[in-house]
Amino acid sequence: MISENYQRQLMKEAKQLDVLLGQEQTAEYEKLIVEITDQKIDVAILELIKNLGVLTKKKTISNIERKQEKIIEILYKYLGSVKVNQLYQDLKDSANVSLADLVKQLDELVGLENVKQQVQDLIDYNQIQQMREKNGLKKSNKTLHMAFIGNPGTAKTTVARIVGRMYKAIGLLSKGHFIEASRTDLIAEYQGQTAVKVKRLINRAKGGVLFIDEAYSITENDQSDSYGKESLTELTKALEDYRDDLVVIVAGYPNLMEQFFQSNPGLKSRFNTFITFNDYSLEELVKIFNYICQKNDYVAEKHAIEKVHHFLEAKLSEENDHFSNGRYVRNLFDEITMNQSKRLSKSTEPISKESLMLITKEDVPNLLKAQQ
Repeated sequence: MISENYQRQLMKEAKQLDVLLGQEQTAEYEKLIVEITDQKIDVAILELIKNLGVLTKKKTISNIERKQEKIIEILYKYLGSVKVNQLYQDLKDSANVSLADLVKQLDELVGLENVKQQVQDLIDYNQIQQMREKNGLKKSNKTLHMAFIGNPGTAKTTVARIVGRMYKAIGLLSKGHFIEASRTDLIAEYQGQTAVKVKRLINRAKGGVLFIDEAYSITENDQSDSYGKESLTELTKALEDYRDDLVVIVAGYPNLMEQFFQSNPGLKSRFNTFITFNDYSLEELVKIFNYICQKNDYVAEKHAIEKVHHFLEAKLSEENDHFSNGRYVRNLFDEITMNQSKRLSKSTEPISKESLMLITKEDVPNLLKAQQ
């Protein structure tokens, strides 16, 4: 949580910068600071840094430059140089990633063969439509919005991020940035304020992807939820108004998503693409575990992998509707590395680099744990 002191400092400088730029009414920098203090840290700061960079290129007057420097200084104090520098690097990397690199990122994801094929089909389709337009031919008016249907932990968010960057790479989106939203981001506390809140969110998402996970939560109180209805009405309007430079991806459980689409006349027709994210198989879950180990500089010995296999097999046999797929594997990995740390801390021998990397069967929880 950002401290009140930093919050006040950032807000003060942002307001003054808005005044200097003659944008008191729209208050663009003040809005970004609000988003930062509302915990949308990375996305809002990336947008802030990007905007400050644009100002610098315009050779702004000294007062504005001083305000820019002050805001960056406060960010460094709050987040630390490592975090801010990483955000700068993320911004640089996202601008330079090629379509081929993004296709490779998608292909490296475990499983999801039908998802990968549908995404590739969309890329092919939109590239051909762009070629038609360049040759003076009519192009399809097909909307870019999508629905991702599937259980938790099936990489819906990861794929949504990649899709946005792919669309940026082929020129469909002007920015390709990613904004994730939930019910709290789309519904205000007071009557009449919800539409304003949705508009602000849409304005931030323009040029990129707005990802709404568990979209049905917008109307979770069914017919009595006037706030949810107001939010959905404004969102449905935006789907049409900004269809040329905005991708809205709604996601969630299959049955509940169908209820969501039935909650507003015409809502489903705004979405042309429906992609199903199937649950992972046992073999795929084990591959995900190995992938997480590799990405985090761990190596699991053969007997440890076998034990993980049995552990996950027992978990899958429960037929639990709330099993979280890849997310569960990530949590299991965290528990295993915690157990490894406990084991190593008791060692009386010097701890080598190889020991720090190695996961043994002792580190993997027993089967009884999977059945709890």
